Amino acid sequence: MDLATHILIVDDDAGIRRLISSFLDKHGFQAATAANPVEMRTMLATQRYDLIVLDVMMPKEDGLSALSSLQREGGPPVIMLSAVGSDVDRIVGLEMGADDYLAKPCNPRELLARIRTVLRRRDKNIAAAPTDASLPVTDTLRFAGWRIDIDMRMLYDPADQLIALTDGEFRLLRAFAEHPRRVLTRDQLLDFARGGESDHYDRAIDVQVSRLRRKLSDGAGASELIRTVRNEGYLFAPIVTR
Repeated sequence: MDLATHILIVDDDAGIRRLISSFLDKHGFQAATAANPVEMRTMLATQRYDLIVLDVMMPKEDGLSALSSLQREGGPPVIMLSAVGSDVDRIVGLEMGADDYLAKPCNPRELLARIRTVLRRRDKNIAAAPTDASLPVTDTLRFAGWRIDIDMRMLYDPADQLIALTDGEFRLLRAFAEHPRRVLTRDQLLDFARGGESDHYDRAIDVQVSRLRRKLSDGAGASELIRTVRNEGYLFAPIVTR
């Protein structure tokens, strides 16, 4: 059985591909490279990868477009690399489903630390929360006509249509549904959605909640399902059943 952790580096700069892949190989990972999203998809068809390091600025098809296709297909975690490092671009990358975002040029050691953190998040169970008024973990949770299949990590709307969620969105929705009708702070939600190692700022949770509300917008009013509690956090309003 192949127990190696496989990382795929997607960047049109051959020098950067060599630098990152060599560094990761020396630190116990099995790194492969692709020069563009087309090569990435070819490699994903034949090999399992645990994480993708994806450049934003590439010719023909940029990294954000490639990220969008990965999210639709339920791909592995993604760390975005970009020479454009503003807060706005960082938020856009996170909003589209990236697990982390790092400005170029980056220190390979920092990238290594981010990769390890994202992989720990992937493997870590949802952080423990206070047990009072919380529902026990079950295979299926239902609210306002919606259904969450915990084992399959799927969300179905009131018409029984599958709604695609990123890993972060699913973790956030599960946290809400398992702790309904109580205020959860941004720090708590950050732990639920991304793990205790996360160094993202609180604004990232607001972005995640906004994305989740949009995906719930076809059913009961999403703003009523997830209520903003000023200066405190968010509250999941519906009654949740098993």
